[in-house]
Order: sequence, then structure tokens, then C-alpha cells
Amino acid sequence: MAYQKQVLTIAGFDPSGGAGIAADMKTFSAHGVFGLSVATAIAIQNTQTLTRVFDLPVSIIEEQIDLLFSDFDIAAVKTGMLFSQQIVESVVSRLIQQGAKNIVVDPVMVSKSGAALLAPDAVLSLKENLLPICHLVTPNCLEAERMMGRKVETLTDAKFAAEAIFGFGPKAVLIKGGHLLTDSGTDLLFDGTDFTIIPGEYIATRHTHGTGCTYASAIAARLALGDALMDAVFSAKRYMTEAIRNALEVGHGIGPVDPLWNLPPFGKEGSHPSRGQRALRGVHPSP
Repeated sequence: MAYQKQVLTIAGFDPSGGAGIAADMKTFSAHGVFGLSVATAIAIQNTQTLTRVFDLPVSIIEEQIDLLFSDFDIAAVKTGMLFSQQIVESVVSRLIQQGAKNIVVDPVMVSKSGAALLAPDAVLSLKENLLPICHLVTPNCLEAERMMGRKVETLTDAKFAAEAIFGFGPKAVLIKGGHLLTDSGTDLLFDGTDFTIIPGEYIATRHTHGTGCTYASAIAARLALGDALMDAVFSAKRYMTEAIRNALEVGHGIGPVDPLWNLPPFGKEGSHPSRGQRALRGVHPSP
């Protein structure tokens, strides 16, 4: 497999392998792009609980970013857990300085176990500093509520939220509808002019660890490969639905989705390195 595009994730490290950098890198590989990663923090967690987060020194984060941009032609950037105001501001400064393009922001705020992953002052910094430089921000309903201070329970609420969040400066907003009381599984894309419904299939499973990371990384990968934004979102939605359908029942808590659902295990009879990529290209519908 020849990787022609390189994509960077700036996110937290999840030792259970279901979210953060681990999920991002698997998703990049599934899409045929070469993944690069900058660690911002270490979440001490498993499938059942998160006990604490250790954030890395800002200087270490900056050095990682600068070194990677000095060596690679980075076609897209996905940000995940940034944790603190200082990290948000540092990442923004470095991305501007490096001329980063196709920035997809997953505004990670709360873990599946309910632990806070973004400090209150960091939420404000994310809105004021990171969103104005991003190509797309992908909040779920709960994150949208925290960003705008209003409940998001229906598609009408999601439209209001998308408009409000668009006002912070991103080029587009994707409200993920997994938590909608109605139209569960349906997402909403807003580009400042038009609303586009991204229909989806609601899959009843508790094993959804890493959904936000995987979805945003899939979009970033498709943008790096040259897709227009709407095409990238529709493709990533189809891919994400199958990742949830093939979620893994590992651990004793909330298991992870499977970002590698489209790839056959190496060594299985009939497997071939390009087989999974052919399958993935089929998951790329027109909107």
C-alpha cells in the first residue's frame, strides 16, 4: 500500500486503545493515509472508568508539532482532546504558524464515563481561538449544548446550535445526532448558507467508545484525499456506521467501535493488502 497523503492528529492518548490517538491512527490506516500523531495528554482509563488525565507540558506539545511539520507534507489535521486553555492556545499558535490546512476539530469535552476532558476556560479558548481557524467542527449534542448554553434534543435545536456555533468562525459545523431524542443517528451539516441532513441508521449498542474520534478522523482523511467537504462527511458517516455495527465487545465496560472493520486480518485465507481499501472506496456515496 502506497501512502500518498499524510494526516496529523493532535489528541490525547487512551491506553485502552478505543479512542484518542489510537482510534485516529487506525482510522487513518483504514482510509489509506499515513497517520502522524502529537500527544497532548494521557487519559488514565479503561472501558469502565477514567481516573485522571495527565496533560503534557506545552513545550513538549509544541516541539512535536514543529518537528512533524518540518518533515512531512501534512494534508489535514484533526484535533481531539486538548484538555487545558494553555494547550488550546499553544496548538492554535503552532497551527497558524505552520499554515495548517483542512483542520477538523472534535471538541472533546467529556469521556464516556462522565469525566471532564476540557477545562471550563479551555471551552472558551476553543470557541474564540481554535474554531476560527478550522475547516469543520464536529460537536455531538452534549458538546453543542455546552458550547452554546442551550439544550439540543431535536433537529430544530440542532439547526439553532449549528448557526450559533458557526458564529464562532469555523467554515462549517457538523452536529452529530447520536444523542437526539428524535431522529437519533441523523447528523446535520451547516456551511453558513445551507443545512444538509446526513441520514443515518441508529444502532442500539452500548459499545460506542471512540465514535467521535473515529468520525472526525475519517472526515480529515477524506479531506486529505481531495474530497469536497460534503462528500467527505457522507463518506465518513457511512464508514462510521459500519464501525459502530462492528463494535468490539472487549473489556467489561463500554467497548470501542472498530475503525478497521473494512480490513481483513492479515494472514487470513484470501486476504490481500488492497482488499480493505477496495471495500472502503465503495463506502463513498454522493450526497
